[in-house]
Amino acid sequence: MELGVTRELETVQGEDESSPESKITRRRFTQMASVLVASLTLPAVSTAFASSSSIKGVRLWRSPDKTRLVFDLSDNIDHKIFPLTNPQRLVVDIKDTRLPGSLSKLELGQTPIGAVRWATRQSKDLRIVLDLKQKVTPRSFVLKPNETYGYRLVVDLFDEQKATQTTHAPVIKQTNRDIVIAIDAGHGGEDPGAVGHRGAREKDVVLAIARDVAKLFEQAQGFKPVMIRTGDYYISLRERTRKARRHNADFFVSIHADAFTRKSANGASVFTLSQRGATSEAARWLANKENSADLVGGEDGVSLGDKDDVLARVLLDLSMTDSQSRSEKAGSKVLSQLGRVNRLHKSKVEQAAFVVLKNPDIPSILVETGFISNPGEASKLITRAHQRKLARAIHTGVKEFFIKYPPAGTLIANNRSNAGRATYRVRRGDTLSGIASKHSVSLNQLLAYNSMSVRDTLKVGQLLRIP
Repeated sequence: MELGVTRELETVQGEDESSPESKITRRRFTQMASVLVASLTLPAVSTAFASSSSIKGVRLWRSPDKTRLVFDLSDNIDHKIFPLTNPQRLVVDIKDTRLPGSLSKLELGQTPIGAVRWATRQSKDLRIVLDLKQKVTPRSFVLKPNETYGYRLVVDLFDEQKATQTTHAPVIKQTNRDIVIAIDAGHGGEDPGAVGHRGAREKDVVLAIARDVAKLFEQAQGFKPVMIRTGDYYISLRERTRKARRHNADFFVSIHADAFTRKSANGASVFTLSQRGATSEAARWLANKENSADLVGGEDGVSLGDKDDVLARVLLDLSMTDSQSRSEKAGSKVLSQLGRVNRLHKSKVEQAAFVVLKNPDIPSILVETGFISNPGEASKLITRAHQRKLARAIHTGVKEFFIKYPPAGTLIANNRSNAGRATYRVRRGDTLSGIASKHSVSLNQLLAYNSMSVRDTLKVGQLLRIP
């Protein structure tokens, strides 16, 4: 049993089992309790391996469409991955790298990984074998250090059923449809966002608020909420807007609780997209901070030379005027409501170049619920009572906007139209044909609209609806 596992690791690429390199160490662990996130910190590498890179920690993240395995590294590395079948496995070879500890305590949870084995090859390289329970589409890349992490090797395992969905059938917006609100909880997974007073994490606070906003819209007739992030996992900034578009969202609200260099900074804010730059120094700083999220998660975004981005810029030119106007009106409603439960950082809607707001055809706002770096605000932001108040403020503001400016073809628009529809109260001497002619409609239209026939008798004071 022991020798069999060792040989499999050695001979994946046809190595000689009798060679000195075949005397390797390996470990194996099986599936453990179901969890969303698992992490493991490994001991420091010994001085004997000072010239090699080492794995300092491993984290495992599960999202709706993929599993992300992240190796924290002491230095940059060269690596390659390749799949094997019968049974399904993924091999990860990392050159000149040591694993000084054990992975036996890493919890797999609801991931496609059934077990993990590893071994030292040629006395210096590391081979990791992922035993898979199902077929996946793998991808790997190395990330350079940033403000939060050092070098990292990221291995993404995309679920096969998700990876093969290359096209998305357009959703036809029916008459009397619900207004779709895309609710985006900022950051998540590898990207904790701002870490504030007493270790409060932005990603946790805003996810709780976003869930509350979604529940409120679920209870509101004529509205349908769509959560962009439903758990603690990473989504790139571009993918957040793409997901909103796939759901044919009528509105996009991204929820944050940022930090600033001064702990005294406080108050809630609402932002819309600025094509000319930020309207204040704080807005510019916050935009740069939020846009760096893709550097944390390893997504490069879409370059200006990309076809999708060119198309987006064309759409931006064509429809941004209307979208921006609606964004500002909705933002003002939300800001007004936030002012009832929290101090405002600025008394008007600000503008900044947030990547997540670059929806050319979807009105979008970004809400900073407060500064988590401020001790006073952080102590409130982590409480459920204050989170619910903020959620109600966001919900009420957005709802008020759409009650006043509903998109055509929605239930809200239809109700609003019916509420203001013309009516006529029958007077003495009136006839059905005379009323129809007076309002420039046909007799048949008037009869059908009021569920009447030509044989019906009019009564003085009777109220007729006019098509």
